[in-house]
Amino acid sequence: MKNVSSYSAFCKLMRRTGILAYVLAAISAANYGVAQDTPLLSGGVGFFTSTSGTTSYQPHIEPLVSAPIGNSLLFESRGLILEEFAPNGNGGYSHSHLATVYYMQGDYVASSHLTAVAGYFLLPFNTYNDRLSEIWIENFQDSPLTSSLGTMNTGTGLGGMLSGSAASSSKYSVTYNAWFSARSGNFYFNSERSSGGRVSVYLPESRVEIGASYDRLLQQTRENFSGAYLWWEPKDTSFRFRSEYARGQHGDGYWVEADYRTQAFGGLDSWVGRFEPVFRMQESFAIDNLAGNDGVPSVNTKQPEFGLDYNLPHNTRILTSYSRELSSAGNANVWETGIVYRFLFPAWKSK
Repeated sequence: MKNVSSYSAFCKLMRRTGILAYVLAAISAANYGVAQDTPLLSGGVGFFTSTSGTTSYQPHIEPLVSAPIGNSLLFESRGLILEEFAPNGNGGYSHSHLATVYYMQGDYVASSHLTAVAGYFLLPFNTYNDRLSEIWIENFQDSPLTSSLGTMNTGTGLGGMLSGSAASSSKYSVTYNAWFSARSGNFYFNSERSSGGRVSVYLPESRVEIGASYDRLLQQTRENFSGAYLWWEPKDTSFRFRSEYARGQHGDGYWVEADYRTQAFGGLDSWVGRFEPVFRMQESFAIDNLAGNDGVPSVNTKQPEFGLDYNLPHNTRILTSYSRELSSAGNANVWETGIVYRFLFPAWKSK
């Protein structure tokens, strides 16, 4: 993770992101001032604990701003403010800060078939990085073992991307993403030079989505990354199945996740229906012992995870999980708990 060594760095980040977001939002309101152009402030606040021998504590804030500018332009950004307290071995706790930008981008909606993105964006390799990484969406605190494959370790690109619907009907929908990223060593806008794309097919009748991704590292040692995913959310149920496979030159792996909420005892808002059992199985495999940009464990690793989440009213979730990490480097038990609140409100009252 990136480290912020001082409070002044945090303040500088807030000035850069906050002022820019406010200015763009103000322009939007001044020029258009209608309900659908009101900027939205969203995000999540969470408190997490992780125990594997010792217990660490992490309060999170992930603010998000989405500011429409007319009918075709959108500014959006998400940041992270994190504090971590962990045992220091001397009977006390060490303390570290993290304050960074997940993404900051401008979107131009040319048509239903084309949206042009410019700025600092999440790489849409497979699905976890750009769809499931928010703390108010994640079922588990930790990202999958293979989440760095294809996302260049930073998870972000600095450059441009084209996205949209290639073709659609009542039977299917085909969507695409294609991007190019430049290299940047800036702390807040860190990225590597790469290019890639993702294509997916969604079948609305069976509620199945399948897709494939490719990314090419264009600096230092050239490397190729490929991946595929499958999602299934059966109609009229609260069962969800998600899975991914990704491969780099030095490692590959997969994860499979399923969660379910019952409607049999008064619906999803009953005290029973708010329970959400979750299971995730994942494995990573080291292809060779050479140093690479894969970011996966250096030895074969298997990790089954069991979770039980509870969905409270007002967009609040309690997360609990247990996982067993199995590898030749040693086995470990990991217990994690957390509570997350999702907030969403307009920047000001619309006309």
